[in-house]
Amino acid sequence: MRVSVTRKHVKFLPDASRVVARSFMNGEQRTKDLLSLIFGMNESQVRESLEQTLREFASRHRNITKLFHKHCNGIRNIIEQMNMDFDAISMERKLLIGSYLTMEYSIESAAFFNPSIIQDFDQSYLEEGEMRVILSFRATGEGHISSIVFRRGIIDKNNDLHLMSVGNSIDMAEISHKKLYDKGRFVKKMREMRIPIKYSKSIMEDLPERFEYYVLKNAVRKVMADTAISLEKRLALEEITWLVDSYYDIAFEHDSDLSERVIFPISESESRGIEDARFVRFIENDGSVKVYATYTAYNGHAILPKLLSTDDFYTFRIMPLHGNGAVGKNLALFPKKIKGKYAMLSRIDGVNNYLMYSERTTLWNDPILLQKPKFPWEFTQIGNCGSPLWTEHGWLVITHGVGPMRRYCISVSLFDLEDPSKEIGRLEEPLLMPLEEEREGYVPNVVYSCGSIIHNDSLILPYAISDYSATYAVVEMAALFEALKK
Repeated sequence: MRVSVTRKHVKFLPDASRVVARSFMNGEQRTKDLLSLIFGMNESQVRESLEQTLREFASRHRNITKLFHKHCNGIRNIIEQMNMDFDAISMERKLLIGSYLTMEYSIESAAFFNPSIIQDFDQSYLEEGEMRVILSFRATGEGHISSIVFRRGIIDKNNDLHLMSVGNSIDMAEISHKKLYDKGRFVKKMREMRIPIKYSKSIMEDLPERFEYYVLKNAVRKVMADTAISLEKRLALEEITWLVDSYYDIAFEHDSDLSERVIFPISESESRGIEDARFVRFIENDGSVKVYATYTAYNGHAILPKLLSTDDFYTFRIMPLHGNGAVGKNLALFPKKIKGKYAMLSRIDGVNNYLMYSERTTLWNDPILLQKPKFPWEFTQIGNCGSPLWTEHGWLVITHGVGPMRRYCISVSLFDLEDPSKEIGRLEEPLLMPLEEEREGYVPNVVYSCGSIIHNDSLILPYAISDYSATYAVVEMAALFEALKK
């Protein structure tokens, strides 16, 4: 039975004008050569050059001088190696130095795709049939580095989306790393990442049961200082550093608009991108609400599943996921506990859907096989398209299937509320296939989603178009349930 889908005429497209100012450095020696030239300028020349720079760039960024100062402070040790008194350098010269250590990066110049959608915390001052929503997107720029960006809007009684205006600047978050780590859990995660014990043992055995971030960083740095260590050991030590850097908190200024906040790769484990965040509005047993998102951190050769949490979209806590089920991509958290435990969808083998339960949001073991590819359009692999949706008929899971010519389609399955391992129904045909005009993009022949919601007895399904842009579709729930229960 074919289910009718209404595609809405809203397009989310990449915008190359959306830029962030980020650190830029060409190595220690070239930095010293650059500093020599800047120190050769008199104060008048420094002032004139700084004013020219601010005239061109101050309007493009919020408080760019704060970032210049931060980047200059970041090379204080290099400046002092040149026998310069850092504290005696004028503020204008420090800002000019910082400007040379800063570059613009267009966060969404290549693609704006893989959306998810949740209900906003604030639902005040709305008319009947309206819902305020937050959408997240995977924004991709130069070098295919991905970050998370947001948009806010209102869905009206006709399920039309009215987007709020986009802010003029982009706000980079302040970062703070986790202060204390549990050694036992840390060692288990290293084993999951297949970091050889023979290289980590000498470092870890000297640490207390709860150790500080900088203690481990310094211990690794001392061993890495030995130029004679093997390449294999050096790579293992780098992976330990990537892991400890994967725990951190970020905070945005309260005068930033949601559309101006970007979660850009911070730790080495995600240096090549933050991919496919699946946001979910989680309801605790006491009725309180917290927002989580699972995403994939990628450093160019390894992936690490991570969990993000927030209470307000200003502050975020980010942690790696642990356990033999916390591997690969495609993890999606259920929006509430089931029989007292957290539940998660995953695809640990790259082909099939799995179900996991846990007492903690960060520890996932013993995945249970949930679904295998069943129809020709999903024979290559099946996976989720975001967190399950609670309905009185069962857990609604939006899935993606990959078939001939690596074409991605979107479908739907229904599972029992008390025991999600029991499948109630599954569409025999895709809900969405790429239309002719949706086939072209960075990755052709793909429709994909990272999360949807139910509103006005309709499924609101944002989806990506061939890894380039995004839009959304609407499906009547009554017709969908009829097809699933057929």
